[in-house]
Amino acid sequence: QVQLVESGGGLVQAGDSLRLSCVVSGFSVDGSAMGWWRQAPGKEREPVALISSIDGSTYHADSVKGRFSCSRDNAKNSVYLQMNNLRPEDTAVYYCAVRAKGYGYYSGFADEYRYWGQGTQVTVSS
Repeated sequence: QVQLVESGGGLVQAGDSLRLSCVVSGFSVDGSAMGWWRQAPGKEREPVALISSIDGSTYHADSVKGRFSCSRDNAKNSVYLQMNNLRPEDTAVYYCAVRAKGYGYYSGFADEYRYWGQGTQVTVSS
C-alpha cells in the first residue's frame, strides 16, 4: 500500500518560513516526478513546485518564485518544500504528489499524478 505522509504545515505570520516534508512508503520514488500542489478555499488545486527525477529540473509557480524551493531525496523517498517569506495568499492545503514509475518528468496536470498525500494546512496571518 502506497502512503504519502506530509508534515510541517501550521499557522504562521506573514514573512515567516515553513518547511514541508513528504515521506513516501510502499513505492520507490526513483524514476518518478514529484511535487507540491495546493488548494485554497473556493479555488482549484494548483501546482506550486514540481521536480523531475531525470535531471532534477524544477518548476515553481510564478507566485512563489524566489520564495519557495522544492527538493527531493531519493534515498529517503522524500520530497520537500522550503517556503520563505510567506504571504497570506499562500494560505491553503498543501498536497504532495508522485507520478507513476517511469514518468520522470513533471507535469502540470493533476490527473497525471498517481499518488497523493492527505494534505497539510498552511495558514499565514497578516
